[in-house]
This record gives sequence, structure tokens and C-alpha cells, in this order.
Amino acid sequence: MNICTLDFETAYSQDYSLSKLTTQQYIDSPLFEVIGVAMKLNDEDTISCSGDKKAINDFLRTVDWRNTALCAHNAMFDAGILAWHFGVQPMLILDTLSMARAVHGVGVGGSLAKLATYYGVGEKGTEVLDAKGKWRRHFMEADLAKYMSYCCNDVDLTREIFKHLAPSFGRIEIKLIDMTIRMFTTPQLELNRQVLEDHLQEVRQRKDQLLEECGIAKDDLMSNPKLAAVLESFGVEPPTKISARTGKEAYAFAKSDEGFKALLNHEDERVQAVVAARLGVKSTLEETRTERFIKITDDGDALPVPLKYYGAITGRWAASDSINLQNLPRKSKLKNAIVPPQGFKIVGSDLSNIELRVGLYFAGQMDKVQMLGEGFDLYKDFASKAFEVPYEDVDDDARFVGKTASLSLIYGTGAKKLRAQCKMLSGKDIGEEFSQKVVDIYRQDYAQVKAAWYDAGRALDAIIKEQHTSIGLGQIKLSVDGKHGIKLPSGLYMAYPELNTEEDEDGRKQYVYKTYKGAVHIHPAKCFQNVIQALARCVMGEAMVRIHKQYPIALTIHDAVYCVVPEDEAQDALKFIVSELKREPEWAPGLPLDAEGGVGDDLAFKMGKVIV
Repeated sequence: MNICTLDFETAYSQDYSLSKLTTQQYIDSPLFEVIGVAMKLNDEDTISCSGDKKAINDFLRTVDWRNTALCAHNAMFDAGILAWHFGVQPMLILDTLSMARAVHGVGVGGSLAKLATYYGVGEKGTEVLDAKGKWRRHFMEADLAKYMSYCCNDVDLTREIFKHLAPSFGRIEIKLIDMTIRMFTTPQLELNRQVLEDHLQEVRQRKDQLLEECGIAKDDLMSNPKLAAVLESFGVEPPTKISARTGKEAYAFAKSDEGFKALLNHEDERVQAVVAARLGVKSTLEETRTERFIKITDDGDALPVPLKYYGAITGRWAASDSINLQNLPRKSKLKNAIVPPQGFKIVGSDLSNIELRVGLYFAGQMDKVQMLGEGFDLYKDFASKAFEVPYEDVDDDARFVGKTASLSLIYGTGAKKLRAQCKMLSGKDIGEEFSQKVVDIYRQDYAQVKAAWYDAGRALDAIIKEQHTSIGLGQIKLSVDGKHGIKLPSGLYMAYPELNTEEDEDGRKQYVYKTYKGAVHIHPAKCFQNVIQALARCVMGEAMVRIHKQYPIALTIHDAVYCVVPEDEAQDALKFIVSELKREPEWAPGLPLDAEGGVGDDLAFKMGKVIV
């Protein structure tokens, strides 16, 4: 297979740029123009071309793309241009930005300049800064030649960086990169503009009505204690922080407080409206997101899906390009606006409590794993112990507590946080004493899980000391290779750059690692959580590759996959997709996986049990 490394240089200005627009808006804009392009086939000399669209197209067509992989840095951009402006679909899409995120995670940064410096392969030029505000007609011949030389250098740097990164990647991860970028460059889902416009009008009207219905005065929103009381009345635990001025705990209600801003996306629209009013913003997140979706429809019905193939330290897919499809509220009507083309259905399937299953399996809590395999409801089982009632007498409220506890206590959550979570999610206070009782019961009944936290702590110590060991109290054993980190079944490492320890204000040891954005604190139970989420992502990724061979993936949201399938194949596709998600990985024999699924005319359909 040939590899063509490629880079486009395109016109941009103060207001028309990727910093002001999404990638889709930028590429689809009438202002879009390719100034030039450079290509390198395998390790041949890099060549370039600048000219009108026909000249660029003729230049690109010198490559047999049916048998050639595209390699680019931020391939979502370059592959998007190839597909949307020149009708080019490479055999495979390789992306050094995606690869760097997986290999270096949060430690290096993903820019071409930083990676070139890290690997010592050369320096990225600065000519692009001088091109601001220029379209091709504005360039003098000498300046254009200089700019094309800059473009060729970017291609050479990308090719060399790819050579450094490629040995870390197996077939599955390469396919996942390709699959992720094609969700954007070859979109399968569409948007119903009328549904979006109706929803936007409803959201705007509802926002004003909500504040009036809640009877909340402006003074209440401006007073921290009163605002806290309002949030608590909605079942929301007010976010807090340590005040830099006093050193004491204070409410985190500022525009810069991430926990408070996150409430703009709370499922309760009353909370969204109150927080938006306090922050002084004109729109709730739902309103802004709906407006953004409507803008996408200005260029057609298709919905390009921008995702990061490897987000954060655990490798899960993450939102990208200001379109957060990973965090659509469960009841949002935006899901009703995401539809398949005429004659097709959306077929989706979701892994059931995958983190719980993988976590118990990895910890060696095999009694609970066996119960899962036999169809027992672990949430009811735990609730029966906490509430001291028979399994069959557990009601919905008790099961809710059992579920909340099971999904949070596995990662070391304490009584205070558990109580706050239950109150936020249900509006009911389980009380301090009962919350502590639940934690105590869990740590006795799930002793292997508790032991697994300390096992993860050994991994952190081994990374600091640059030692080699393995972790995992069940059938999965993961190697810890010194400073490289914890090796996952994918072959990639979960790394903690410059990991070290320090003492907190009470003299307790805590772990801290460095990212290009700053220091991050971690503890053994959090490390265990990272491992479990990374393993769950491996399960998901392997299944997606198998599914994609038969039904191209249109979208993934957390532990769910969605495909666009002809109507007459929908039921067969559903059974196939569910069966693939339920197939145990070779590296986890006996892991009892389960999945739900469904078929719909938009993304709002409900999933349920599927017999395969």
C-alpha cells in the first residue's frame, strides 16, 4: 500500500479562520480557496502545486487513491477538503494528530511544531502568519514560491513524525482512526431543519417562562447563598472551590468555574435557565447548540460528525469542533432532528453497564461477575443489602440508590459525594448516616474492588520508579513498563507524564502528573477508574471495527454505536450489531458483556433487549 502525505494551504483572514469557524463551516464557506497543496508519495521527493481548482484537481488525480492511504496532520481538515471539493476518497486515512494524541496523550501537545521539536525532525516555518488575509491572487510569484516551500516542509515533517508514531499502532487502532475521520468527511446522518427551527423557538420561549414560573428574582441569582438555595431546590449540589483569597471553601459560581458552566448542559432546563441568567449569557447551551446545527444545514442536510479519536488519558472518543455530539442531553429534541436519508433507518446499540462489568472482572470480583453472567441485577442485589430487604422486594427508589452506589463506589467515592449524587439525580436526600452505611457495606461486599485500588497504586509507584510490573487481580494482567505507563490490550500505553508524589496540607501522599495544560492530581482509585474506562474503550473499539466491515459506523456516543442501514436490512443489522457488541474479547475470556439496541427514524429512539 502506498502512503501519500499531503497538506493543503488555504486562504484565511481575521474573521474567516478555523479559530472562528468550525471545520465544516470553513471548508463549505464561499470564501474557501486552496492556495496550494504539497504531496509526498512514500519517501519520494515532495512536490507541490498552486493554481485554480482544475489545476489542483489534476495534480491530485496523479495519485491512485483507490490503492493509496492519505497521511496528514489533522486529517479531518485535509481529508474533508479532498472529499468535499475534489471528490477524492483515499483507500485509508492516517492522521498524525490522532496518533499523537494516543501516544503522547496530554503530555506533549498535538501541534505539528511541538511534535517536530519533540522528535527532532526539523522546524515548522512561520510563513503562514504572513499569509493572513491573502487569497491566491494576492501573492507575488516569489512569495507564492516561498509559501509552497513552507507547505512542502510541513509535509516532510508530517511524514517523519508518522514514521516515529506508526510502530505503536496495530491494525485495529489504524482502522479506528480512519473510521472516526470518515464519520466527518463522509457523513451518513442528516439534519431536519424544520425540527431544529421549531425547537429553537421553543427553547427561547421556554427559557423566559422558566424563570418566571420558578419565581426567581434577579437578586436571588446575584446572591451566592440564595443561588445555592435555588440550585439545591432543584436537586443540584452547588459546585464549590477553595478560595484563593481566604483559603476556605466557597461557591464556584464564576464564569471561569468549569463545574458551574457545566450546569448549562444540565438535564433540568430550569437549572440551565438559572445558570445562564446568573452568568449573564444570552443563550443556554441548548439554544447555542441548536443555532449551530441550523447553520450546518445552510450547506445541505448532511451532518458531518467531528470527533477526537483519542480523548484524554483513557482514549475514549471526545467532542471536537464545537459540536458536542458526545453530550446531547437525553431528552433533547436535537436528537429528533438527527435523521437518516430517505429509505434508510438508524440502527443503534449500546453496551450495558460496560464499566461495571469490566471493573469487576479486572478486579477479580468473580462472584459478582458470575451473577452478571447469570442475569442477576447487581443494582437490586446491592440495594437489598443496603436497605435490608429481600431481593424481590427492592422497589424502584431503592434500586436507584443501588445503581448510583454501584456505579460510583467502584471508583472509591466516599459517603459525602454519594449523598450529593443521589440528591442531584433524584432530588431525594439519603442522609449522612445512611450514605456512610452504604459505603461501608460496599467496601465489605466488594473487597476485591477495594484491593484493586491499591493494586493500581502499585502501578503509579512503578511508573515513578521506572520499574516493570503487572496489575490486575482478575484474568486480565496489564504490564506496567516504567515511565511508558500501563500497556493496554490495544498495544497503546496509558501514560502519566512526569508522575511524582507530593504531600497535601494534611501530610497525606498524593500523586500528580504534568500535562501541557498544567498539573493533574490522581489517586489509586482514580487510576483504577482510568484503567477500566480505557479497557471499556478497547472492548468498544474492537467491536466497532468488526461492525464497520458490514455496516459503516455513522456515529458513536460513549458506549453506543449508530449505523445508517437500508430499511429492509434494519432488523438483520440490529441483531448483527448487538451480537458483535456482546462478543467477549480474546484478552478477556468469560467477560459477560450485554447490549441493548433499537431501530429508529431519528436519533431519539429508545433501546431495549434484542434477541440474537
